[in-house]
Amino acid sequence: MNDLAISLDGTSKTPLYEQIYRYIKHEIQTGGIKSGDKLPSTRALCRYLDVSRSTVELAYEQLISEGYLESEACRGFFAADVEGLYQLERPSPAHPEIDGQKKNFYPYDFTPNGVDLNSFPYNAWRKLSKESLLDDQAELFRLGSPQGEYGLRSAICSYLHQARGVNCGPEQLIIGAGNDYLLMLLATVIGQDHKVAFENPTYRQAYRLFENLSFRICTVDMDEKGMNAQKLEESGADIAFVMPSHQYPLGIVMPIRRRMELLRWAGKQEGRYIIEDDYDSEFRYKGKPVPALQGYDSREKVIYIGTFSKAIAPAIRMSYLVLPRPLLKRYQEKSGFLNSTVSKVDQLILKKFIEEGYFERHLNKTRALYKSRHDTLLSCLKSRLCRTGGDMRQGIRPGNACKNEGPLFRISGEHAGVHLLLHVLNGMTEEELIGRAEKRGVRVYGLSEYDVEPRPDAPATILLGYANMSEEKIVEAVRILEEEWI
Repeated sequence: MNDLAISLDGTSKTPLYEQIYRYIKHEIQTGGIKSGDKLPSTRALCRYLDVSRSTVELAYEQLISEGYLESEACRGFFAADVEGLYQLERPSPAHPEIDGQKKNFYPYDFTPNGVDLNSFPYNAWRKLSKESLLDDQAELFRLGSPQGEYGLRSAICSYLHQARGVNCGPEQLIIGAGNDYLLMLLATVIGQDHKVAFENPTYRQAYRLFENLSFRICTVDMDEKGMNAQKLEESGADIAFVMPSHQYPLGIVMPIRRRMELLRWAGKQEGRYIIEDDYDSEFRYKGKPVPALQGYDSREKVIYIGTFSKAIAPAIRMSYLVLPRPLLKRYQEKSGFLNSTVSKVDQLILKKFIEEGYFERHLNKTRALYKSRHDTLLSCLKSRLCRTGGDMRQGIRPGNACKNEGPLFRISGEHAGVHLLLHVLNGMTEEELIGRAEKRGVRVYGLSEYDVEPRPDAPATILLGYANMSEEKIVEAVRILEEEWI
């Protein structure tokens, strides 16, 4: 082979040597240049292409280093034998997928996991980021405390005491990158010789995590007040995972009497604990925020876990674990060697964000925003989908009339969090409801996705989140649901 039909683009940002390299590599991969074919000498090719010899030599050297060319003394350059070594066909462009499913776009998405990122205080966060990096602080880039920086832990303790009634000191807090990490860390502290009881339905991520960590697990039936303490006793579990301030996904707020029953259960035996997941307690729309279960715990039985993912942004990846004091020594012995999974820079920014009042102002703004969307959704559902004469305790009030024929719905879980539930009472299935909505570009979610154990007698129930939908979209989406479901 005396020359190559290479067309070089002198205006391209790709260097000339790389254009030569790519062309020859492609020809060898696709069989245009066969194994053993001789290539032009560097001198001949540089004259043919009107480029410097060093440009051609650089391309050849790269091809030789990758094994596409072989150089033989006094003979020249030859294409290497790459046939059959591996698949050289270019992969087709990947399609966006989630959990192996093709990701569809929905103009209206009632995801219960939504967060309104448009309200995020970008200017404040940018300002605090610059301030944190303004001075040359070598200490800022060293490994810090495995539990997280003391200043941030102190700030979180103050916030938890004031806002959630949690009683703890900075030494009890562990900062981690998300609840998943902290629950895995907790597993190393308490050991796997436990049986963990979950509510049903429940937060499936936590259930799967403990299951994969080889814990013995079970579910305990719930009533309108939350996990049943008597059935918890009968289950033989010694750890209960609960969400008393706003159960996910049912939205139940556990009353004080049931909380005391759970604390009495934990106090009956050594080694019993309650894991309290307080994931979105900041958002409550009726009455004052319900204090955390941990604040009532006088016997050090509650392990408290919380996150800033809902209150600030999921990408912050900042969560916190409050250990009872009896577990602190065990933590130091078993897990104290593990380094913090959160950057010291990010911890410093969040510390300033809390201490300088930005977090409180952001919460107030977000709470008002979510309440407005919550009220809009509730009003639309009552006027379009709910019938007259329902039970006040079930979220239906007189005057919320809809068509006389068609599905009956009732609302629950509307007093806190960023989603509510729509229960279907006429026999329609979740699959039917979801399918009809999807055809019109509205995505809704079935409660059965959160069932660990089947609940055959439970009515079809739809979860409707509203955090990342504007009021205009909520109104239009409910109008579409009325057309499809009634």
